[in-house]
Amino acid sequence: MFESILVANRGEIAVRVIRAAREMGIRTIAIFSDADEGALWTRLADKSCRLGPASARESYLNIARILDVAIESGASAIHPGYGLLSESAQFAQSVGDAGFTFIGPSPRTIALMGDKVAARSAAVACGIPVLPGTDKAITSAKEASSLADGIGWPLVVKASFGGGGRGLRVAADAAGLAAALEEAAREAVVAFGRPDVFLERYLVRPRHVEVQVLGDGQGGVVHLGNRDCSIQRRHQKLIEEAPAPNLPDSLSVRMTEAAITLCRNVGYQSAGTVEFLVDAAHDAFYFLEMNTRLQVEHGVTELVTGIDLVQQQIQIAGGAPLAFTQKDVQIRGHAIQARIAAEDPWESFRPVPGRISRLSLPLGPWLRLDFGVEAGDSVQQHYDSMFGKIQAWGHDREQARRRLAHALDALVVEGVPTTAPYLRGLLDQAPFIAASHDTGSLERDWYPDPTAKPNPPLPEARVHQPSTLMSERRVSIPWGGRLVEVAIFGAPAPAGGSTAVTSRPERARRDNTDIAGLSGGPLVIAPMDAVVLALAARVGESVSKGAPLLVLEAMKMEVVISAPHDGLVATFFVTVGESVRTGAKLAAMARRASGA
Repeated sequence: MFESILVANRGEIAVRVIRAAREMGIRTIAIFSDADEGALWTRLADKSCRLGPASARESYLNIARILDVAIESGASAIHPGYGLLSESAQFAQSVGDAGFTFIGPSPRTIALMGDKVAARSAAVACGIPVLPGTDKAITSAKEASSLADGIGWPLVVKASFGGGGRGLRVAADAAGLAAALEEAAREAVVAFGRPDVFLERYLVRPRHVEVQVLGDGQGGVVHLGNRDCSIQRRHQKLIEEAPAPNLPDSLSVRMTEAAITLCRNVGYQSAGTVEFLVDAAHDAFYFLEMNTRLQVEHGVTELVTGIDLVQQQIQIAGGAPLAFTQKDVQIRGHAIQARIAAEDPWESFRPVPGRISRLSLPLGPWLRLDFGVEAGDSVQQHYDSMFGKIQAWGHDREQARRRLAHALDALVVEGVPTTAPYLRGLLDQAPFIAASHDTGSLERDWYPDPTAKPNPPLPEARVHQPSTLMSERRVSIPWGGRLVEVAIFGAPAPAGGSTAVTSRPERARRDNTDIAGLSGGPLVIAPMDAVVLALAARVGESVSKGAPLLVLEAMKMEVVISAPHDGLVATFFVTVGESVRTGAKLAAMARRASGA
């Protein structure tokens, strides 16, 4: 087995891989950007190495630099985690060319299944049903329009490469197709470096069900059951569970057989997931994509099977055949996972990076907690907003649901808003309890009402006297040739200040209308730390209130900044690709002259 593994990732998945390798007696090497210096996974690993600046492109996506670190640190293998470079065939090839073992599928398999158009063709060759769509990337809006009617409305524009719900837009009719193409291609470039998109029929009210597979590259292929991932916002998952509830046994068997067939045909090696859209009402399923990596939700499968998927990946990469067959895989009980992300659900799931001043995790014998932070750590603007996961196991789904609900009740996070309180309420929705929900339920039926944002009463045990409260201010100081932000805790808060700290404090709404529109102010202000993706208007253009002015990207999410009032775009203070901080000036608006 390997002597040492470099974990080419960050956050909770880096922590997960490090702990799995430690159990196997394998030395681990962590990597970090300047923004992540001193982060939890760097403290857990046997050795940690700096990559470069905070930007993912200059650090966690910098293949040459990662390989340099692997050479310098004496690593013998590289585990990519999920996200970032985990599905990059170029990275997998480069790792092998540099003399290291890539803990994952072969570059050929990653390239084949990473191209969603090619993956569709591979599924068709195996007799697996797919939704009507294009068999190649779309090159123009004119071509898309000529094909759309034959595919059928509504349809979805999808990035040909990548995953995680990025580069995906739904067009209900011809009028919305051009905008969907532009937005999907733009997001695909930012997320995956390629603008390629294709068209596919959009299935209304489906369920998202996936099959976990393991292949050893030596003929051994097994499935570890299925998972339901239908609770989504912006096509990104929030709650996952195993096994998929309320699914006919015959349909489940056909999907697992399809997944095994596909994996055998492509000679699959390592852990992977074959994803399907399910139309249970018509006893039908359709191939969606295959993820050639570990999934965020892999933990619920581990809870119901007792099989450590990360350790299986490591053993397979080391040349070991699977130590068990399909008949050895037993599904016991039910497990449900909630993703904990630094987002405010009552502000359209707006990502809010910041420092976690307090973190109190729930305790219980049937809980699993996968977190990449501790109290005092920060959720960085440069990366994904998810910083942890809570999973609960039960003898049946209802017991698992109740245990997860109790765990979310007990979770305390201070410093940033999280998805936890919203997901806690969602668990009590009747359609979720009955498992009759679908992929559109959240945004169609359960979208958070900003006027109903909760502000729970403070438990008595959490009240602090004013004399114990310390004021905090953050400053930047030069350190090692760069500026480092530090927190300074000063004298006790002045009399008359807040006497209590709440776990989910009310925050002033920071949308553009509140900042600039009500007072007629000319400035459009950044509501968050972000990167400017696009300028959606031109200087001198006359726009109406609500018209898009800029598109920002923060923590893997696009946010459209709209005009706060009718007027002219006087100037932009930023350019495409520029990083901005909360409160930065983005643009200036001028009121239209009377009678204009």
